[in-house]
Amino acid sequence: MEVVKKNLKIIECPRDAMQGLSFFVPTEAKIQYLNLLLKAGFDTLDFGSFVSPKAVPQMADTAEVLAGLDVSSTQTKLLAIVANMRGVEMACSHPEIHYLGFPLSVSETFQQRNTNAGIEQGLELIKQALDSCAKTHKELVVYLSMAFGNPYKDNYSIELVADYAGILQEMGVKIISLADTVGIASTDDVELLGNKIVPQFPNLEIGMHLHSNPISAKEKLAAALATGCVRIDTALHGLGGCPFAEDKLVGNVPTEILVQLASEIRLAIDLDLEMLNKAKEFLLTEILI
Repeated sequence: MEVVKKNLKIIECPRDAMQGLSFFVPTEAKIQYLNLLLKAGFDTLDFGSFVSPKAVPQMADTAEVLAGLDVSSTQTKLLAIVANMRGVEMACSHPEIHYLGFPLSVSETFQQRNTNAGIEQGLELIKQALDSCAKTHKELVVYLSMAFGNPYKDNYSIELVADYAGILQEMGVKIISLADTVGIASTDDVELLGNKIVPQFPNLEIGMHLHSNPISAKEKLAAALATGCVRIDTALHGLGGCPFAEDKLVGNVPTEILVQLASEIRLAIDLDLEMLNKAKEFLLTEILI
């Protein structure tokens, strides 16, 4: 069977993986782990966030971590999450960073919990962030969080998600990631939303940021790929989760499962599996100890 080549961008999310841990990962350990991941060949590394250290203590050392990263011999782009204009300004001040990621929820309740501001303020921030990105040669990735529903009984529909995608496209956003923030999406949900959004917005780069237990992760990933999503977020060992969503966090889809799925469906992915295994070994023996 022929190996299929597809323009799939794999975004590794160690920031998402580490921010939900109950203990602080030392700065030097973060640097060593991220440098291993930079050698693995991911399109993008979601390495840290410029947010309030009181809100996310795990990311208080993002600037120090960034200073220790070796980006001299990698094609991997760095992505930093921001939640307000101060974060935008900090991220834009670092030339090593290529992407800024901002979470815009279709749930007002979660937007308030996650960014301490409402959806309207979030849209205004996106407008300002786009301007800052243009001036500093960076790109903005908007994560449409709670894109598959929410636990707060806020209004939700696929059409609502499409409406926000349309608003973002009109504002000038070019990259959107559909985020299942609390891991409630079924495989059918992934198919339905992807099949709605991807063809409706051919000029947008559409990705999926899925949280899932390992049992259903492969099915969800297969569904996402089938809809035409070109960006897939993963995390080694399936770690991760948003600390502002629920008390019980559901991890990101494991990178290992995406690698396995790619092998099964004969999808070519440009990852150095030996380096990926070294990164996982470091994660298990030096961080999760």
